[in-house]
Amino acid sequence: MPVHKWAARRRRWLVALAVLAALLFLYAGRRQQQPQQQQQQQRPALAPDKEQPAAVRRRFRTLEQDPALSQWPADLSVDWQASSAQLAELDTIIQAARCGPRCQPASSADWRHRQQQVVRATQLAWAAYARDALGCDEYMPLSHRGRNFTHLGIGYLAADALDTLWLMGLRAEYAQARGFLAHQVTFDQRGAVSLFETTIRVLGGLLSAYHWSGESDTRLLVLADQLGTRLARSFNTSTGIPPETAILRSDGIPFAGDCSTSESATLQLEFRYLAKLTGNLEYRRQADRVIDVMLAAPKFAGLVPTRISATTGLFTGRDISLGSRGDSYYEYMLKQWLQTRRSEPDLRSEYDAAMAGVKKYLVATSPRQNLTYIGELLRVAGEYVQFSAKMDHLVCFLAGNLALGATNGSALADAPPLARRDLDDLALARELGETCAHMYFDTPSGLAPEIAYFRQDARESSDNQLLPDGDIMVPPADRHYLLRPETVESFYLLWKITGEPKWREYGWRVFEAIDKWARVDSSGYASLDDVTQLPPPHRDSVEGFFVAETLKYLYLLFSDHDPVSLSDYVFNTEAHPLPVFSW
Repeated sequence: MPVHKWAARRRRWLVALAVLAALLFLYAGRRQQQPQQQQQQQRPALAPDKEQPAAVRRRFRTLEQDPALSQWPADLSVDWQASSAQLAELDTIIQAARCGPRCQPASSADWRHRQQQVVRATQLAWAAYARDALGCDEYMPLSHRGRNFTHLGIGYLAADALDTLWLMGLRAEYAQARGFLAHQVTFDQRGAVSLFETTIRVLGGLLSAYHWSGESDTRLLVLADQLGTRLARSFNTSTGIPPETAILRSDGIPFAGDCSTSESATLQLEFRYLAKLTGNLEYRRQADRVIDVMLAAPKFAGLVPTRISATTGLFTGRDISLGSRGDSYYEYMLKQWLQTRRSEPDLRSEYDAAMAGVKKYLVATSPRQNLTYIGELLRVAGEYVQFSAKMDHLVCFLAGNLALGATNGSALADAPPLARRDLDDLALARELGETCAHMYFDTPSGLAPEIAYFRQDARESSDNQLLPDGDIMVPPADRHYLLRPETVESFYLLWKITGEPKWREYGWRVFEAIDKWARVDSSGYASLDDVTQLPPPHRDSVEGFFVAETLKYLYLLFSDHDPVSLSDYVFNTEAHPLPVFSW
């Protein structure tokens, strides 16, 4: 074929392809709109009235159950309630709290000294990071280097550590982190980031640090607003359910299929507070719309699967778990209600319904050690739904969350008489706190595995059990420890609410084990590969939540004058304390 004819034919093909691409783009735009139109036909309009954005919103909350719930076998229900012995023990604790210090057992511990040991650990961790990888999003302590999640990085670790450094009085380290963020970070860059992680860590960290500066460091608020503007584009889907990934430099319509339930429901504390500070109530509208869709979706006795469709707004996952992809959905239902001074009752109702579902279907007790734990439900949409005696370390957040919900953050010494539901929740919180302590103290290293399984039958035997006659079993693949915060978070909340000294002692034992086994000479701290080995092998990684959460909660646990009042603050899921407010 002559060259000029081939060139002419090639041009015709390119024109045809361009026309086809344009048609496909228009068709995709119409497809993006159709699910939203169908959604509006199926249920009432969920967006708040833009003309009155500051008013307390009325939400559409369905009591509809998922049809599959009717197929669940009757013996799946346990209907957990506190025993008479547990209630009697709790009553003794309540009376001691109301009696005051003279009724509490004396402690010879020097908590000020222990608190300073946590400060020392924080200084060690920060110094290694600042020396080897200042500004990087991730730190590898064994190879002494850092790594970014985007080409330029967005200051994950620095933003995450800010309020910890401030609360501990580490002003030089704070200035170093703040200086990097203020002068070297830009969010106007190519790349994709986790919407959930970036919101809770970077946006939450900036907002908290701005508050603790006395709301005077406006550069931090400007950064938070710049980041929030870019992240908020992810909410522009047909239902408002965002994809799990945010594109930093994009104005297009994001695509989202099935998304993580917890990640979609764990953005609201941050965006609502950003709306309050900036006056841009579009942040609030977008974050609230996600919760509106979830409140309107059928559930399983208040419990939700771990996936949700961004197309239909309905839960789609096969399993129910309070661990990965489920945990902070329940956490933020309660904390959103607390954040706006308990002005949105549907959020509290949804939380209470979920906790009733937990007590009905997920609580179990092991046969030998009598450990109360939270299991999972598998294949919930089918007729072969099954209980699994698996409990992630992540689930240990629930002990503290239950205590927080039982008293709304008040210490027992100041709380009004508790209703039976709240007594049950507080009793369950204490039982779960003990179980999470066993997940640490039953291992040779004194540190907890990522996942534990519990014996369901006293006759059952396993090569993976931690103690010869114990009930906790850990397969080799689940024996790593990432310096997670959930257990010490619950120790802190249980101490603040009940006043029982044992929670502080448990926290000290955990810190001693961390300092003994996870510390790396000249490199701060590192995650561990196997908590059942001595010494546990190190991994070349340390998560940002070690400084942001684990060390912060330990510091506050050992404080005799805690600056964070549970009546005035809510911790986001990355332990950034944000103040409560009214619209």
